[in-house]
Amino acid sequence: MEKVVIIGGGYAGIYALRELVKNKNIKITLIDKHTFHNLQPEVYDLIANKSNIADVTIDLTTLCMGLNHSYLEYKNLKVSQIDSKKKKIYTEEKEIVEFDYLIMAAGTRTFFPHTISGLNNAHDIKKLNWAVYFKQSFENRLFKKIQDEAKKCDDTHIIVVGAGLSGVEIAAEMAYNSKMFFKRGNFTCDNLKISLISSADTILPGLDSELIRLSQERLKYLGINVITNTKLQRCEDGVAYFTNGTKIEHSFLIFTGGVEASKLTSQLDVEKNKKGQIIVNEYMQTTKYDNIFAIGDVAEIRNIKDEIMPPNVTIARISGINAGQNILNMINKKKLIKSNPKLDGILIALGGKYAVGSIYGLLHVKGRIAYEIKKYVFDSYRKPLLKLIREGHEKLKKL
Repeated sequence: MEKVVIIGGGYAGIYALRELVKNKNIKITLIDKHTFHNLQPEVYDLIANKSNIADVTIDLTTLCMGLNHSYLEYKNLKVSQIDSKKKKIYTEEKEIVEFDYLIMAAGTRTFFPHTISGLNNAHDIKKLNWAVYFKQSFENRLFKKIQDEAKKCDDTHIIVVGAGLSGVEIAAEMAYNSKMFFKRGNFTCDNLKISLISSADTILPGLDSELIRLSQERLKYLGINVITNTKLQRCEDGVAYFTNGTKIEHSFLIFTGGVEASKLTSQLDVEKNKKGQIIVNEYMQTTKYDNIFAIGDVAEIRNIKDEIMPPNVTIARISGINAGQNILNMINKKKLIKSNPKLDGILIALGGKYAVGSIYGLLHVKGRIAYEIKKYVFDSYRKPLLKLIREGHEKLKKL
């Protein structure tokens, strides 16, 4: 029986898994150091009190049970070493997992440059535990403000470093949530400030000009101070220093300035880029081993024009499905399918029920309609998974 292993239960890994289970005669192992699938793009809703932890996580054990495959197992393990030639995966728990085919779907992590001192005090909200910690810390800070407002109304300043998608979305959600907090309670101590720092000459570098303009318009309405052409230099005792010579006192500093591949890629002797992402061909295979695939954010994926595709859910879906199909085709001695990744569009949540977006690069939308489109896209992914985990939960209760 052929053995297929997926390392990483994120978006790309789940899409690959849902393809692989179509073959009932292979052994599939999903390995993840977490017990849950983190719906990363929705974590900002969690911080902004629009959802709870159950809304942004999918339990991997019940998900695998719900997929109804006799030879599928989920292992909550931390991978320590991968032997590509012996086809073995070693874990910190001393368990060894063998494979015939391997899919790397371990994702990325926030890149913290060693040249910036003091970044150990910054919040990395890509990690769910840090997102929850930040949410609790921020709420405690707001409570302290209203508790002490009659005595002293201290400024609260949040600095978001990095004005890509993650930075813009979290800044907007925090600003909107704060506005609603003070408005609902009619509190007088409404002096929270948010600064968004971009090292480029604009926010959202790389996106089209109209999308940038619409986003800037919304950020201005929310009262967010946008600072461009500036880099963080160092952090010391609640003060951030920047390359333009300014220093800003802050209560919280969120760093979203770039990503790098999971450190697990260092365990593979395959071609990688400067970010540690694995370079793959049009079949999602590594350039050295045709039985090892890389998908989602952990891979450098190119379209037919040889353009590098941005890391997002759409590319995770396309690459995950393609890798799953190609492994099944290899097992069945069929021709492999070339991937042709395309972006359907981009939608950016900008606080409350407001978003901006570009549909197929042809139509721009903003406001409630863009928000509803984004919500529909998310629900179309999440609802089938919820059905699977409910079915899996029923099976577990019968064991």
